[in-house]
Amino acid sequence: MPFIPHTEPELQQMLDTIGADSIEALFDEIPTHLRAGKLTQTPEGASELQMLQRMAQRAAQDEVGPCFMGAGSYDHHIPAAVWDLTARGEFMTAYTPYQAEASQGTLQLIYEYQSMLAELTAMDVSNASVYDGASGLGEALLMARRAQKKVKSTRVLLAATVHPLYRRAANNIVQHQGLELQTLPVDASGVLDPQVLSEQDEPPLAIVIQQPNFFGNLEAVDAICDWASANNVLCIAVVNPLTLSVLQPPGQWGEQGADIVVGDGQPFGIPMASGGPSFGFMCTKQKYVRQMPGRIIGRTEDLEGRTGYTLTLQAREQHIRRGKATSNICTNQGLLVTAATIHMSLMGAAGLREVALACCDNTRTLVAALTEVDGVQTMHSGGFFHERLLQLPVPAGPVVEQLLAHGLVAGLAVADLYAADELAPGVDLTNALLVCATEKRTPAEIAHYQNALQQVLQKGAIK
Repeated sequence: MPFIPHTEPELQQMLDTIGADSIEALFDEIPTHLRAGKLTQTPEGASELQMLQRMAQRAAQDEVGPCFMGAGSYDHHIPAAVWDLTARGEFMTAYTPYQAEASQGTLQLIYEYQSMLAELTAMDVSNASVYDGASGLGEALLMARRAQKKVKSTRVLLAATVHPLYRRAANNIVQHQGLELQTLPVDASGVLDPQVLSEQDEPPLAIVIQQPNFFGNLEAVDAICDWASANNVLCIAVVNPLTLSVLQPPGQWGEQGADIVVGDGQPFGIPMASGGPSFGFMCTKQKYVRQMPGRIIGRTEDLEGRTGYTLTLQAREQHIRRGKATSNICTNQGLLVTAATIHMSLMGAAGLREVALACCDNTRTLVAALTEVDGVQTMHSGGFFHERLLQLPVPAGPVVEQLLAHGLVAGLAVADLYAADELAPGVDLTNALLVCATEKRTPAEIAHYQNALQQVLQKGAIK
């Protein structure tokens, strides 16, 4: 709808009706020193051509060569049909489907999304998404508190192998909610030793474990989940959804499975886009469904037996008393969920599995190539998915910077993400570089990385 401004007679009629002398008088409550005044520094307008040229120049600043960085955002191939369909006006401009009779397409799509996520994670129910994986973890911690009202402990254990930024975001969300987050330090193995859990003085409220973990390693999730269920501790799983096409889903970890599952849906049709936006997914067991934040779409039948979709649960502050709401920040990322649903539908179970296996193969090829460079070795020896932590002979940060000059996003120097008390004695991440190879990386790109890394290290200028 085009914007049609009011005419002067219309403005005067409204002012006369409310008894105001001018539009300016409507803002007389604002002190003069707080007003912006006239926009005297607004730059001259630009033509459409000039604007597009300027935006193209700025966009070009983000253009880099092959991306070997993972750590939660991955350079996957996105079939062209995904965003061709997602960008249709029916999806692109749709708002929250409050009126079910007018929003059946959107509701059906979210229902299909929930069904796919529930099947992928082997959980009973999924909500209609949250902002991202990190905020999803914060929501999961608050959900655990509600679900465990009879448990006196307010302590949550988090393995330091859970993504550091997820842990920080979760802490920001729950730090004033009476929860105590305790990090279990990273040891030389790069995974959480289940034996550490048996040494706890008293059981916590919940435990958070990531699979694969931040370093790409595979955790002993069965043993950890069994310990949690035996001690009345909720097990919260953080997962990469793509990995679930080949790895055991969290609903099948141990005898009872994880209780709450969260993660980021970026691997499913969402571009890296310089770091976002993305969407978070959240699944749980049926017995905790009323503690889940956000919305849940249900399928039903009308009086004539026709299939219909509706907002089944929507425990948000917009719909119920704020004090009864499960969350105040759980808006779903509907457009990105649309892309992910189309992506999963196009790929199917076999397609997702092929992508995951290709990522595994490429990462192993990459690690083998890079560890042929003098002084480079792997830091951990256990199983891994499509990320691996390498030990360089020099600090990793400067190496990453110099490899940019070779047209490479070489990975992530992880040292700055960890505080000293999050590392076990003897663990030093100064020279640690986290690398990743998705299905998009070619043998030529991997060979280029190997040669570039060898050149950078041979210069000897990095200390």
